[in-house]
Amino acid sequence: MSYITVHSIRISWTVILLLGYVAYLFLGAAVFQMLEKQAETHTRSNFQLAKLKFLTNYSCLDGPALERFVRIIIDAWDKGVNPTGNSTNPSNWDFSSSFFFAGAVVTTIGFGNLAPSTVGGQAFCVFYALVGIPLNLTFLNTLGRSLNGYLKRVERSGQKSNNKQVMEIFAMVFFLILGTVLLLVFPPLIFSHVEGWTYGESFYFAFITLSTIGFGDYVVGTDPGKHYISIYRSLAGVWIIVGLAWLALLFNLGSRAMEWVFQLKRQRKKPKLEVKHDPKQDDCT
Repeated sequence: MSYITVHSIRISWTVILLLGYVAYLFLGAAVFQMLEKQAETHTRSNFQLAKLKFLTNYSCLDGPALERFVRIIIDAWDKGVNPTGNSTNPSNWDFSSSFFFAGAVVTTIGFGNLAPSTVGGQAFCVFYALVGIPLNLTFLNTLGRSLNGYLKRVERSGQKSNNKQVMEIFAMVFFLILGTVLLLVFPPLIFSHVEGWTYGESFYFAFITLSTIGFGDYVVGTDPGKHYISIYRSLAGVWIIVGLAWLALLFNLGSRAMEWVFQLKRQRKKPKLEVKHDPKQDDCT
């Protein structure tokens, strides 16, 4: 185990990494609370005010009746039914949407806007995830090992001062830039056009989806007021699988870079061994 010495105290790098990880979580919690809590309070106040105005305008309704209706709306939303529009809204369980849901299951994104409501669907989802999640991880790990092998070849070629090393590094950088453009920069343009989101919202959805965070606040193909092509969500599912694999490669590269930085720091902290000359050995000779 590697250590760092600070004022004659040896501290494990694992402990430092753990403390940094926890501190990062605390930092995130503090920033999110600062940015979002006031907005949540404002939304709650507006919602309560809207309910009061609704009851005032429609005096035939009472508070409990409105609360029951709100619970019905929430229950419908939890089951994937958009309360806006009418009964002619597209199904959430046609093949295209089901393919999109299957991809969300095996990639563990879990948007939260759709889930099976039948006993059979829930049971199948459990067994489907038990097989699909390891299959997905195996797929991503295989790609990760492929990237590691390529990076090791680049490292081995580092001792060669010829054009081959430059071409390999250029190819890797070109691959990363091309993947960024095709999977993380260009798709938000399509989502922005189709869904009516801003580019910032579309980029936010793309990254949150491909990183498997999947809050569910933005999901493609769910607006009842829009007419989507039949394979729109299927294409989105394919984009998720390909983009997830590519993003896993990026995270793998970032992890290797961080490990390299930590190893470099540890090497700088290691004390240099000095070879002392023993005059007695000269006498013996």
